[in-house]
Amino acid sequence: MADPLIRDDRANGRLEAFGEGAPAPVGVVVYFVLDAAPHALVAVHTVVEEEHEGKGIAGALVRELYATAAREGVPVVPLCSYAAKWAERHPDEAPVPSDEVVRAAKEQLRATPDLW
Repeated sequence: MADPLIRDDRANGRLEAFGEGAPAPVGVVVYFVLDAAPHALVAVHTVVEEEHEGKGIAGALVRELYATAAREGVPVVPLCSYAAKWAERHPDEAPVPSDEVVRAAKEQLRATPDLW
């Protein structure tokens, strides 16, 4: 698969990947924006459709989430296990958020479980 087209649907908390000619996303990172400053992007879940697994889509999505955060000058909190593993493998692209920001992200997620 060629690099997927990635769209940020911020209003719905979804970073979506589309394959060539695909009308529906073939992969998604579900995330939310932390209410408190520094308004981190918090990755909650990463999913790729089964027939598209192993094609680098999940990695492309997480990389784009970090790139978006960098452009906005905010950290990423990878609460999603895939995003956390990706961040460990790519420390040059995935700065570690402060403990305070991680705590705030976990608290917001617990307080609003309907975020995903």
